[in-house]
Amino acid sequence: MTPFATLKTFSFEAIALDRKGQETERRQGEAEYFEEDLGDGVTLAMVYIPGGSFMMGSPLGEGDDSEKPQHRVIIPPFFMGQYPITQAQWQQVAKLPKVQRDIEADPAYFKGANHPVERVSWYDAEEFIARLVQKAGKFYRLPSEAEWEYACRAGTTTPFHFGETITTDLANFNGNEAYGEGPKGTYREETTPVGYFKVANAFGLYDMHGNVWEWCLDRWHDSYRGAPEEGLAWMNDRDRQDFPVMRGGSWLDYPVFCRSAYRDNSFINARGSNGESIGFRVACIADRTFSARNPVSG
Repeated sequence: MTPFATLKTFSFEAIALDRKGQETERRQGEAEYFEEDLGDGVTLAMVYIPGGSFMMGSPLGEGDDSEKPQHRVIIPPFFMGQYPITQAQWQQVAKLPKVQRDIEADPAYFKGANHPVERVSWYDAEEFIARLVQKAGKFYRLPSEAEWEYACRAGTTTPFHFGETITTDLANFNGNEAYGEGPKGTYREETTPVGYFKVANAFGLYDMHGNVWEWCLDRWHDSYRGAPEEGLAWMNDRDRQDFPVMRGGSWLDYPVFCRSAYRDNSFINARGSNGESIGFRVACIADRTFSARNPVSG
């Protein structure tokens, strides 16, 4: 029996917006997932992401040079956390035996069991994952940058998986500035509980835009020239190797930084750095006998 022999199914709502931020479509979706028992009633939901291919990066007229050239990437099936790692999940795993380094049991500035954990460095996230692997016996890791963008887009080609713009009714970001023809909105000045916004993308993932930045496995490169085409993490030492990639934007960022293709390369985000806008979600390798269904091609 494989670790993923028994999957559950959940239902969700996904919506689409027009250029002005008005809802144009609302549809029901279903996705498969498994739950990892972390103890004390705390679980980790891992959503099945079907394999496929997509155009990674931004087209002409969107984004900056670090998001180019736009290029096709093939993604094998994998599992992705339904939400960013929460404080309750972090605290459970932090109790497990140390693998390489100590981690703080309750690092977050904005407290709440179902709020995303923040103020965790890339090294802290790696230690969390190492402890989780040791407990669960599955191939958990940070997602590659290509996996993250593929999972965020969920078959879309627009700046956000919602469409051409985004609103603070759907995501937690600094609404003092609008994107495109969309409206300004609320600036909450803190994180929100995961799943606070009741709409997901077409894969059933929540909070992919805003709330907290999410660490990826890759090292920073100034463009996609020479990037792998198989969805693997880009780990060579050619460029600034001490600066891992972050995706998704956060509660304090304007919407332009929350786009599906946006990549962060700020000098403050070295692997040992943390901040109250940085969190992560985990990925897991799908069993190779687990057949891909409904492949996506963008």
